[in-house]
Formats: sequence, structure tokens, C-alpha cells
Amino acid sequence: MAKDYKIDRISVPRFNEANGFYTTTKKSLAMAKIKGQNTKPEIILRKALWALNIKYRINVKAIPGKPDILMRKYKLAIFVDGEFWHGYNWGEKKGKIKTNRAFWIPKIERNMQRDAENLEKLTELGFHVLRFWEHEIKKDLSGCLQKIVSYIETANH
Repeated sequence: MAKDYKIDRISVPRFNEANGFYTTTKKSLAMAKIKGQNTKPEIILRKALWALNIKYRINVKAIPGKPDILMRKYKLAIFVDGEFWHGYNWGEKKGKIKTNRAFWIPKIERNMQRDAENLEKLTELGFHVLRFWEHEIKKDLSGCLQKIVSYIETANH
């Protein structure tokens, strides 16, 4: 059954040689090692939250977008986004993609579109959504934690 989308869904071609996409074995092996969950920045953030005695669940499938961290008590969904996969500074980075552009540009733009769709769904369900880029957690963990703690404090009142 096809879903109804408010805007046209970006179509991402299959990455295979039949569609004209090719990568080296070395690059393919490197890409296969990239994890979709339990990344270093996610773990860093989770350990910091745990140290503050803040309880959460991870990767809850029943919630749209499967948030990296979920706090049902506060209706808070937290995502830790990789810069490449979720299009950080996309206007600048888009032009720098040199190989397999016909695959990567729609792939990343579809990820960005899906992020927006999930934000809308979560908001409709009454969740507050916080998104952090990996580099924010690596460079300013205390700032990220402060945003979370500030929201929790206001949600408690």
C-alpha cells in the first residue's frame, strides 16, 4: 500500500552497476563498516545522560523515526545525526560530491526529507524533538546536555 505524501517523495535509485554506479572494493568495505546506531557520539551522549541520572530508552521502533534516545516521561525524542548522511551544510557539501552524484544527492536529500516527515509526525504526537549533529556532541557535549536538561526542567513544571 502506497503512502500519501504531502510533498513529492524523492526517489533514490538502487546502488548497483546496472544503474551505472560503481565503487572500489576498498571503498565498499569501508562504507559497510559505518554503523546506523550505537555510534560513538550516541554512546558519548547516552553515558553523559546516564551520569546525570537521566533515564531513557534507545532506538524505539514504535516511535516515528526510531529516535536514538527517547524519554517518554518528558515526551522528548533525541536524534544524533551524522553530517554526511543527514546533509549538514548541504548547500555547500552538495557541490563537493564527485563520484556517483546521481545516487548520493537523492539519497541524502531523501534522508533530509524523511527527517522532516518524522519531525512532523513526532510533533503531532506531542513530542519535543532535539537533533544534534555528531560534531556538536564531540565539540560541545556540555552545551548539548544543557539543552536536554533545560527542556526536562521546563517539562517537569
